[in-house]
Amino acid sequence: MEARMKSMENEIKRLTTENEASKVAFSASLLTSLGPQSVGPFSDDLHTLIYKHVFLNIGDAYNADTGIFTAPVRGVYVFRVFSKAFGNPEKTLTAGLFKNDQHIMSTHGHQQSGFISSSNGVSLLLEEGDEMKVNLYSGQWIFDDGEHHHSSFSGHLLFTM
Repeated sequence: MEARMKSMENEIKRLTTENEASKVAFSASLLTSLGPQSVGPFSDDLHTLIYKHVFLNIGDAYNADTGIFTAPVRGVYVFRVFSKAFGNPEKTLTAGLFKNDQHIMSTHGHQQSGFISSSNGVSLLLEEGDEMKVNLYSGQWIFDDGEHHHSSFSGHLLFTM
């Protein structure tokens, strides 16, 4: 009876830990301050965007100092990238989602004037420690407003594997 009780206690601890590890979700936008601002263009080939206004960071897997999300557990995750910019005949908006420095997908927009918006999303199997980030391509720009939060990066764990 004592051995069975100990086994049940261990199983409860394991399930509690697994349940806590499965609570992973974040959402952030580029700017924390009010007022419109464009970010970029940058001369480097890829510039990691740092989404500083954190709406949610359950599991603390998103780092607002680096702009990088690090998978805390192996599982299937969903990511969304929303991008906005001013239309300009000479500038475009191209931001790419990267997994461990490998391009996965992009948002892209180009027009002469007005605002342009683009979004994209993906579900991915990540291993523990895999890193996800959004890079702005060389010569590109992106817009945000600290009040309306037009450009954002978010993700969450669907289930562990």
